[in-house]
Amino acid sequence: MATVASTSVGERIGPLDRLRALHREGRLAHAYPEVPGLLAELASTGDPSGPPAQDLVRAGQLLARLDASAVLAEHPGTDAVSVAVTGHSTLSGLTSPLTAEFARHGILLKLHSGDFGSWFRDLQDTQSEFYAAGAEVALCVLDAQIVFDELPHPWLVDDVERIATAKLALIGSLAERYVTHGSGTLVLNTLPLLRTHVRRLVDARSRARLGVIWREFNAGLLRLAAAHDRVHVVDLDPLVAASGPVNEPRLAAYTKVLLGDGLLAGYAREVGHLARGLRGRTKKVLVVDLDNTLWDGILGDDGPEGIAAATTYRGEAFGRFQRLVGQIGAQGVLLAVCSKNDREPVLKVLRDHPDMALREKDFVRVNANWEPKDGNLLEIARRLNLGVDSFVFADDSPFECGLVAGSLPGVAVVRLDEEPALHIERLLADGWFDVPELTVEDRARAELYRTDAARQDLQESAGSMEEYLAGLDVEVSLSPVREHEIARVSQVTLRTNQFNLTTERLQQADIRTRRQSAEHLVLAIRSADRFGENGLVGAVLISGIGSDGGWRIDNMLLSCRVFARGIEETCLAAVLRKAKEAGARGVHADYRPTAKNHRVRSLYPSVGFTETGQDADGAGAVSFHHDLAEESLPQQPAHVRLTVDFTEQSA
Repeated sequence: MATVASTSVGERIGPLDRLRALHREGRLAHAYPEVPGLLAELASTGDPSGPPAQDLVRAGQLLARLDASAVLAEHPGTDAVSVAVTGHSTLSGLTSPLTAEFARHGILLKLHSGDFGSWFRDLQDTQSEFYAAGAEVALCVLDAQIVFDELPHPWLVDDVERIATAKLALIGSLAERYVTHGSGTLVLNTLPLLRTHVRRLVDARSRARLGVIWREFNAGLLRLAAAHDRVHVVDLDPLVAASGPVNEPRLAAYTKVLLGDGLLAGYAREVGHLARGLRGRTKKVLVVDLDNTLWDGILGDDGPEGIAAATTYRGEAFGRFQRLVGQIGAQGVLLAVCSKNDREPVLKVLRDHPDMALREKDFVRVNANWEPKDGNLLEIARRLNLGVDSFVFADDSPFECGLVAGSLPGVAVVRLDEEPALHIERLLADGWFDVPELTVEDRARAELYRTDAARQDLQESAGSMEEYLAGLDVEVSLSPVREHEIARVSQVTLRTNQFNLTTERLQQADIRTRRQSAEHLVLAIRSADRFGENGLVGAVLISGIGSDGGWRIDNMLLSCRVFARGIEETCLAAVLRKAKEAGARGVHADYRPTAKNHRVRSLYPSVGFTETGQDADGAGAVSFHHDLAEESLPQQPAHVRLTVDFTEQSA
């Protein structure tokens, strides 16, 4: 993916000029695969604590003119997301940044905008275009005037409390209505309280009470996200703090632009992060440099006594960055080091240096050598059995960042610079690791991957794969998903790419609906071995329970951490045996190919399924059928111990 373009005479041109040239020549749809890289370069400029770079918004203006169907015609595999927008004020300033933010994450925006001020009608009327659009993401952008426009003149704080309470109840009922009748994720937002609202009260006591009422109102909005799986609430207060004024007073008065361009650009960035997560593109690994990234100084030149992550002004900034990295790692993000240094001095610093907030045990891999960093990232990915597109790479060197961005375009590159006080802002700017909800498995992930090193040692010392598996002592539990596991199963569908037979992404509400249906089974796969628990590592989603047409395996998923241990064959053998016992006439299944799941193409045939056809659209989807004849039922691998219960529905 190119991020730098050249003119006919070999002269370098910038990413925005490249986009303009492609647009002018009518080739932007054809060159669309270049766009994420170009936008990534644009997004890396500017103040990381402020709103998105203005050039990124200008790029969005060009991209918003593109016909999405033209891009899909040129590149059928492009990930496209339909978004519906409604609101209270003028929202024309949202289109360009929203288009750009989606595009830089490799997502083509298909936008449906409602009429000005139509938010109540759009959410109330289930026959409205807002519902009919069938959007995956539905944005309802609100502002403080939905309360203040209804106040009497003159007004008291009691009036604000009364109307805010009624408005919160209304929004809550509309959210429930959308969750019941809509198909996507509804995005609401908190409402910024302006200084001009507060200053209309002349006494400090009333102003304080207004502040309390307003914060309770916004807290009620935020609680809607906890109450509904398919409701997301963007807190605008941090965005206002970063972008400056909520609006420009003259535009607010004359054109009803009640949320300014800077704030809308920040809002668009948050929605882009949400869409990326809904498509299972959350990053899993943070790879960091060391010299002038985790500590001040160059270990090879200055020695251990010459580097600092405390005790000096600059050193303390690096220490704060280390603590942030540790905070991220404690929430399920895998941490790794990629540094041009000799390994033993690096390990000694991580083990013994008094300034370090991070230690060797905090990292699942420490690659300190003199090899090119793109190759090191590939090696780390291989050892973790993950794709590099799940990586974020943070480095202070423009050369290293350019090398990785150019050779490994799937890696999110965070370009740090010589100002360590901005390291935190730059790493957090794009929410690369955002997930809807943390699970038990998330918090234990780093330890699980560290345990895998012991498994690899066993495999390397074993005389054969059979000897390794016999010594591993694999245990598998297969039973219906429990209530507290719903978030984890949804996460597995969103984040698993390699062992994912159909790559259907399911939100928690989707899993819960299937769990409550008598026609569906959602089976959780849990595993353990001699080295410890692996937790919930996969799922089997089945429909057609009790139907005349037989059972259907809608999808099967398994974490890359537990590949090739016989777990998949064990679970499928149990499912087929249970289907036969239940009197099913057969079991159907599908495989839909992607760029990453080719290794599971042969899974169903390997356990006795026969291929029954391929989709005529050329996408390569294959259907399978198992007749459940006794002689064709697979046997459970001998080295696996299975506990199975198809009736359990406990919490």
